[in-house]
Amino acid sequence: MPETKKSSKGISPKKLSDLKVVVLCIAAATTFWILNALNKDDYNTIVDFPIEIVYNDEAYMPVKKLPASIQIEINGNGWDLLRKYFNINESPFQIDLENPASKNYILTSDLKRSLGEFISPTQLISVLEDSIKYQIDEIQTVKLKPVLDSASFSLANNYRNTGDVNFTPESISIQGPSSVLKSFEGRFPVQMNQNRIAQSINKDVELRIPKNLENQVSLITESIQVQFDVVSILEGNKRLKVKKINFPRTVTMEDEEVKIMIYYKVDERKASELNEIEFDAILNYSQRNKEDSTITVKVEPMPSYLEEVRVEPATIKLKYEQ
Repeated sequence: MPETKKSSKGISPKKLSDLKVVVLCIAAATTFWILNALNKDDYNTIVDFPIEIVYNDEAYMPVKKLPASIQIEINGNGWDLLRKYFNINESPFQIDLENPASKNYILTSDLKRSLGEFISPTQLISVLEDSIKYQIDEIQTVKLKPVLDSASFSLANNYRNTGDVNFTPESISIQGPSSVLKSFEGRFPVQMNQNRIAQSINKDVELRIPKNLENQVSLITESIQVQFDVVSILEGNKRLKVKKINFPRTVTMEDEEVKIMIYYKVDERKASELNEIEFDAILNYSQRNKEDSTITVKVEPMPSYLEEVRVEPATIKLKYEQ
């Protein structure tokens, strides 16, 4: 007898041919069953049906992403349900809002009649959600007070801003949804983006909307002039003239040659005035600490414009003669 050749997988050509026929028969039967089933009526299913919220976009703006679909239960022909389930050539159901800022939801019960007509010949059984929520605000234009963002600049070492920051113009106009504008709380941060400033500033600064609001808020005022003065803070020291008060004859300083110094910082504009002052180290015996026989040094005069004042030594040890 002639031998029957086998495939590389151990299946003979005849068996392989029979298997292909079986597969084709099953596929044909399945296809026929599906097509026959889709032609029947009275099927129920739940679908995400596309919707489109329509409003006057020149007067209103959504604050959050608007819902794009709602879940509905429908009844109908298999082909119709299949198209709606996969949104095949299905136009979104339009929801017209005349005054969207007046509330943030619409009841789905108010849409059933028009939605039912829209999805005909499919029948609407129910809408699974009670309401469709949204947040659409009226577009407004407001004026905000400019405020210099302290994190956007720095002064050089030993330099200080002398007073108020001046802006020209005095207000910044921006436009956007009302609730977003309220979040600014009447103030708009101005970004300097400059470090180690060592001279007075008078420059035009380009305004920028915070990145998280760029798609909602727009600037009407695009730039602003910023002006403020800075001064140098000088470090200085002076030797103090010792002035004893109420000292008995038998009491002296433990170290009569001690050098008492005052260290301070001062605004450069006060430097010349400071040079004319003679400072005294006041040692008042009546104010001594009796427990350790020391006196705290008091400096006179003490101008209010001196900062970070330090006296060394801060206390003087007393010596009593026998």
